[in-house]
Amino acid sequence: MNEKNEVITSILAYSFCSGSLVLINKLILHELPYPSLVITFQLWAAIFFIYSLHYCCGIIDIDAIKWNAVRPYLMYTIAFSLGVLCNMKSLSLSNVETIIVFRALAPLLVSVLDVAFLGREWPSFRSWMALSLIAFGAFGYAASDEQFESQGLMAYFWPTMYLFLISFEMAYGKNIVKSVDLKTRSGPVQYTNMLGWPPMLLFAHGGGEFQLVHEKWVEDGPAMFTSSSLALLCLGCVVGTGIGYSGWWCRSKVSATSYTIIGVINKCTTVLINCLIWDKHAAPKGIASLVLCLVGGALYKQAPMRKDIAKQEDLQDDIIASITTDVDEEKALLSEIEEDPGKEDA
Repeated sequence: MNEKNEVITSILAYSFCSGSLVLINKLILHELPYPSLVITFQLWAAIFFIYSLHYCCGIIDIDAIKWNAVRPYLMYTIAFSLGVLCNMKSLSLSNVETIIVFRALAPLLVSVLDVAFLGREWPSFRSWMALSLIAFGAFGYAASDEQFESQGLMAYFWPTMYLFLISFEMAYGKNIVKSVDLKTRSGPVQYTNMLGWPPMLLFAHGGGEFQLVHEKWVEDGPAMFTSSSLALLCLGCVVGTGIGYSGWWCRSKVSATSYTIIGVINKCTTVLINCLIWDKHAAPKGIASLVLCLVGGALYKQAPMRKDIAKQEDLQDDIIASITTDVDEEKALLSEIEEDPGKEDA
């Protein structure tokens, strides 16, 4: 697969998993209102899938766990875990559109982080206009939201926290891809899932979810887990594992801002489905404002790397290619010598 096709495939895979997981988790929370425990189960399932496919089936390769990779992924995982908590709390208290519109504001923050820490140029005039459309659409949505009118800023506490955390997570995640040398595509998924579940259990304890599960079990017994809730939980585990692989793959192919915007654009289908499923969706004016956010995201053009950074990366690539060529030539020579020992004397 050439580079262009790989970029397109990674974007499509990430878009499918990201868009569908929001809806699946919303459905799960209707039947199992324990957000932290649901996420913990999904993380455990991903770990089980990875190691089962490696040790039992030999289908995939995995990375060894090393401390020099644990440290950066630990910081990322803390932000990831807090972001997931805020996301799930937001989903349990409000509608899907609220999550999407705050996610739509993230590219504004990430574009600044891209310049400050990841070596990108400032966005072009067209891209700034696109990001402005996203912000304007988000404001239009907030102005039309009944929950905003009735509860004010407190209605957006969890989504706002989610915005800041996911902006940091997007930029820092791209930095990890560039700076941490993992050999397999499973590596980032291993680290994030293995480091992510302990904080989620702490969140579950702090949120009283264990007590709620106990009370529900005493009241209903095994009947608390309906066939539909178990089916949704399993589906969420599969898609959750998929978003781990596709997300890190896509992140490695595009800039942090572009990766963030891709996550915004693919929510369009989510909104349309949400309008058909739940009554608690936005008014037509709010939907139009959200569409404006998505139009802005579609108009964004990825900023290039700064020239000095690009030259450094090209030099590094040339050095690596030179070393790889020398190693290959040496291996070929050794192979010839093994086949014809007399050649070494000649």
